[in-house]
Amino acid sequence: MALTDSPDRKDQHLDVILAGKARHGRASGFADIHFVHEALPDLDHGKIDLGADFLGRRLKAPLLISAMTGGPDRAEAINARLAEAAQHLGIALAVGSQRTALAADGPTPGLDMALRLKAPDTPILANIGAAQLTRGFGLDEARRVLDMIAADALIVHLNPLQEACQPGGDRDWWGVGAALQSLVKALDAPVVVKETGAGLSAATARRLVDMGVAAIDVAGAGGSNWASVERERAVDLDDKAHAAAFSDWGIPTARVIAEARAGCPRATIIGSGGVRDGVDAAKAIRLGADMVGQAAGVLTAAAVSTEAVVAHFQTMIRQMRTVCFCTGSPNLTALRKAPLQTWADGSRSPANTR
Repeated sequence: MALTDSPDRKDQHLDVILAGKARHGRASGFADIHFVHEALPDLDHGKIDLGADFLGRRLKAPLLISAMTGGPDRAEAINARLAEAAQHLGIALAVGSQRTALAADGPTPGLDMALRLKAPDTPILANIGAAQLTRGFGLDEARRVLDMIAADALIVHLNPLQEACQPGGDRDWWGVGAALQSLVKALDAPVVVKETGAGLSAATARRLVDMGVAAIDVAGAGGSNWASVERERAVDLDDKAHAAAFSDWGIPTARVIAEARAGCPRATIIGSGGVRDGVDAAKAIRLGADMVGQAAGVLTAAAVSTEAVVAHFQTMIRQMRTVCFCTGSPNLTALRKAPLQTWADGSRSPANTR
């Protein structure tokens, strides 16, 4: 089967998200979690260390610009801005699906070596969908998507809900798990596996870690809902009705981070899905994430300029630093142990089990 993807469809995805029509019907769960305030922090706000190690590189903050894409024209501009911002800020970057780039006769603007030149010190992650692993995508193609942008790792995204709701989607996933395991073992680069907004259950997270993946992005419910995206795109009323039933499908992000950490105590976990600001990012770290991903939350800025993206993440980083300041946490290690308030019913908030 040809490894192609429609530029028009990719542009429609961006348009739906930018219009605010893809919001998940379930909350991320971060609003239910509250830190205990420290009124007497013996810290210098400016010296708080948010540094984190990821894919063999030292980052200034534990942030990953998650996969975004679009038709070729938009992808070129958006990826350039994101790469420049990631380099300036010292954070990581994951590109959108490279299926179209694989099928192209020559270099694809926005997904070529120009990206690496804009971000020479940034961890960059290439991207392909898991469903393609049984549809002609193998080890050679994985190496090609890595090489075309000199990526540090390959993300394989899991999007069964989207495929089930998308007209013409890839609905036969028989053998995908086995193919993924084979790729992880054979590829001479780290493989990261991520969901796309419905969450990785603890059991699936454990299965992936046992395969040998380098990191898992739990991508829980609370951000963009891809069933809702496909509902907006659908022309047929039956397709719209089918997708509409899944507007609140998935595991809330806060819960899925805590459960993944409990089940995979030594894994590298990326927490994403409905991360609105630096406070949510700090909560994700407290619950067990090593890194925090954001996609839709920065998309508006990415559509404007590099400076807008930088300003967006500088605000997030400042907010994270203030959370550390007001919990008496000089660094992320201390933040992971910061006290949490109780839930509304009096029970304790979920603790980090690392």
